[in-house]
This record gives sequence, C-alpha cells and structure tokens, in this order.
Amino acid sequence: MQTVETLNEGLKRAFTLTITAKDIDAKVDVELKRLAPQMKMPGFRPGKVPANLIRKMHGPALTQDALNAAIQESVQTLVAEKQLRPAMQPSVELEDGYDLGKDAVVKVEMEVLPQVPAPAIDGIKLERLTVPVADDAVTEQLQKFADQQKKWDDAADDYVAAMGDLVTVDFAGKTADGVAFEGGTGTDMGVELGSGRLIPGFEDQLVGVKTGDDKVLNVTFPEEYQEKSLAGQPATFDITVKSVKTAGESKIDEDLAKSLGLESLEQLTGLLKGQIEQEHNGLTRTHMKRKLLDQLAEGHDFEVPPSMVEAEFNQIWSQLQHEATHEADPEAAMAEMEGERDDYRKIAERRVRLGLLLSEIGQANGVEVSNQEMQRLLAQAAQQYPAEQRQQFMQYVQQEPMAAAQLRAPLYEDKVVDFLFEKAEITDREATREELEAAIESEDGFASGTHTHDHDNHKPKKKAAAKKAKPASDEAASDDAVTDEAAASDATEEAKPAKKAPAKKKAAPVEAETAVTESSPVAAENAEGAEAADAPAKKPRAKKAPTKTEG
Repeated sequence: MQTVETLNEGLKRAFTLTITAKDIDAKVDVELKRLAPQMKMPGFRPGKVPANLIRKMHGPALTQDALNAAIQESVQTLVAEKQLRPAMQPSVELEDGYDLGKDAVVKVEMEVLPQVPAPAIDGIKLERLTVPVADDAVTEQLQKFADQQKKWDDAADDYVAAMGDLVTVDFAGKTADGVAFEGGTGTDMGVELGSGRLIPGFEDQLVGVKTGDDKVLNVTFPEEYQEKSLAGQPATFDITVKSVKTAGESKIDEDLAKSLGLESLEQLTGLLKGQIEQEHNGLTRTHMKRKLLDQLAEGHDFEVPPSMVEAEFNQIWSQLQHEATHEADPEAAMAEMEGERDDYRKIAERRVRLGLLLSEIGQANGVEVSNQEMQRLLAQAAQQYPAEQRQQFMQYVQQEPMAAAQLRAPLYEDKVVDFLFEKAEITDREATREELEAAIESEDGFASGTHTHDHDNHKPKKKAAAKKAKPASDEAASDDAVTDEAAASDATEEAKPAKKAPAKKKAAPVEAETAVTESSPVAAENAEGAEAADAPAKKPRAKKAPTKTEG
C-alpha cells in the first residue's frame, strides 16, 4: 500500500491510498484456498473443484470482497501507523473509474481529535449546598399517602356536593354552535372537586349538585389548549350526576403503613425520610457538578472537531424538535428555537469540549469502568427490552464497540466527576430545597457568577416555549460528546452492516385517575404526566442504534 497525505490543516486530514492489484489478487488466492474444500460442482468430488474453475465462476464477487477487505485493512493500518485519533468515522471513497483487477486508489478524509492540554484540576473550589430533611416535608409526604388511601363513602341522595367530594358523572361536550367534538363524551367519570385536574370551571360548577341532577356546564378552553380547534373557545357540557361520595378521614397511623405492605408507621416514616434525603443529595450533586463543569469550561479553550459538534448539535436539535411537537403551539416553539439555533450550537461545542476534557482527565488518572460494572449496566439496559429479546440486545452490545461505549459513557463520566470532587476544596453551606432548586435553574447560578459570556451557559437565556425542557445539560458531556476511546473504536470499526438490537418494549400506559383519558378535551392541560414525551433515539457514532419504539 502506498500512502500520500493530501491535507493537514487544523484537525482535518486527508490521504490517498493506493492498493495494488497484486495485493488484492493475493487476498483472492487466500479466499480460494479457504473455499475450495467446501465447494461442490457437478462432475467433481466434494472439495476437489479446481481453483481456476472457482475463480472463473466466482472471480468478480471474490475480487470485490477482497477489495473491500483490503480497503478496510488499509484504513486501519493508516490510523495505526500515523497514530491518528479520528473524531468520527473516516470518509472512505474509491476513486471513480476503478476496474476489477487494477490498482485501487482510495481517498480517506477525517477529522482528528485535538491534543487536549493537560487539564488544570488543582485549585478547584466548590460549594456544596446541603438541605436537611425537615419534619414538615416528611409529614407532607405521609399526608399524601394517607390521601391516596382514603375511602369514599356514599352520600345521601339529597346531599349537596362540596369541594373535596367525589362526583361521578356522564358528560357530553358541545361547541358554542352545538356541535359535539371528539373526546368530549364519556360515562362514569369520577371528578374530585378541587383537584384541578379538569379544565377551568368544570369542577367549580359541580359544587352544589345532587345525585340524579342534570346540569349544563359552561366553560372556556384555555388559550394554550393542545387541540387548536378548541383552544380559547367556549363550550358546554351536558352533565348527568350518577353519584356523590364524601371522603373518609385520612389518618396517618399504623394501618396506613400496613396498607402499604410495611410493618409500622416508623418504618414508613424512615423510608420517606430516606427518599427525601436521596432527592436532596441528587440536587446537591447536580448543583456541584454544574459548577465543576463551568470551571472546567472556563479554564480550557481548544479547537474541537466540527463533525463532533455537528453530531452533538443534531442530537440536541432533534430532542428540541420532538419536544416542540408536544407544545400547545408547535409552530411558535419551532420559531423561537430557530432564533436560538446559534446558542444551541455553542452549547453543543461546549459539551464536546467538556467531553474531551473529562476523557483526558479520566485517562490521565486511571479512571476505569470495571467489567463487573459494565455487566451491571448491560443487565439494567436489557430490562428495557421484552424478556425474549434481552439476550439478543446483550449480544448486540458485546459485538458493537460503539454501543458498549455509549452504555459505558455516563458511568465513566460520573466516576471522573467523583474523582474531581475528591480533588476539590469543598465548603458546605446549609440551604433550603427552594434555594437549591433556584440555584440549579438560575442562568448564572450554575457557576456562582463565573460565566463571562452568555453562550457559556447551559441553555440560551430564553426557552423555546414555556413548557419545553432545556436541552440536556453538560452532565451528559461524555455521553453525547464521545470519549477518545469511543471515537477511536468507532473510527477503526470494520466497515460492515451494523447489527440491529431488538426493539425496546413499549412502556405500559399510565392509568388515568378518572374515566377520561388524558387526551380527552376534558382533561386539564396542566396535569403533570398527561403525556409521556418520548425521548429521541440516541445513535452510536456511525452505527445503528438499537431500535426504539415509542412508549
């Protein structure tokens, strides 16, 4: 193989490889010797077909396979000999006009990973906001459990419904023109008055009804209602009251704990306190991690491969587009996103740079994900698939280096972050949960005022829409901005069709708390969990990701 470098500019590299016809033919001979003992042909005993006859019949196919193998080996040899670290899968193109049996000229183009300067990890100072678990918070959770377990008692026929009661109704909705609309009709729907689960005015107008009453409710759909034809429009609901029930007393006692399968109220209280403490610890870690990443980003600035930035931006943009489709006004959400495109691209660049930094820190300090940890990750990921496909998924990950690298990346990043926490000078300050959450959500709270440019933040100043989740922050830096190890693995992976992992199982539908499904126009727009937004499928670099089904 002859190698000529044709481009060496910044992180871009290009080469021309010439693979001689002699080398290709030698591979054909090797393949002929392998196949000859297996060949069967009329007039010859099995395994005795002459090699020249096999070449005559299958020569073009064998030569094509040999050429593909030679190109693959040549690219791998190029990467190894030149000590290249491709950022993404190299572009490999056979020169036009190639004829079988002649020398093959191959163009190889790639971007390489930058030489990351030794990260400055000494002198990192972090503040750890700690939130003690208040007794009131535990009591509030206990009360919620008690309310969920409360029993409903039938009221007398002449009982007048009040806030807090459960009214079961049949309903039929109509527009102002008297036309029934889709999803506006239902039977035996339980409405807990005062719960706020239904559109404004619906529950309030049921106060004062009795069993057997017929009533017409006049409502106006919210301006941001998901069904555009109804948004902001007046409507009526013909109601028939089937029953009225009153809530029994909600008690926080030993019976409550036992109804939940626990031995005592003390055990339930302890579990709830531990759960709240775990939530607080998670928030504390998120805050510290963001401040840590801010310091790393501020202290390091180096060129990053445009192809990696583009892949990361596409990942973020795809997620945002998906979320915009679930907004009350998708077109407006998309328009705002377009106005912030440059900001999101800067976020992508920052995340790629942080991913490379964390990888460099981890490799320089011996941070590793053990085989045991990897097997645990694999087993956990396999649970997302139907039982009969889990083995297939595990084989897929074991055979596809990039799939394994993506599975490993989040844990690897967390281990690097933990290493940096150990190196950092940390001061503790007690705060309330509200203060901690505000610090996480504030634009410059992530770095305690260390940002010097708007684009250094984790998100643009304005969100694309009120409900839209901001793009995944830099906590996922090494997951989406692939590590050196993952990039190198991808670049040298054999050029063969990627194996498909099994499709993930669909998530079980969330049960509606009433007889009306969350998609019904009666359902409140602000009911949390009304729609499960499907996360966009993630793709291993230059490989097919496991197929995901919507759930």
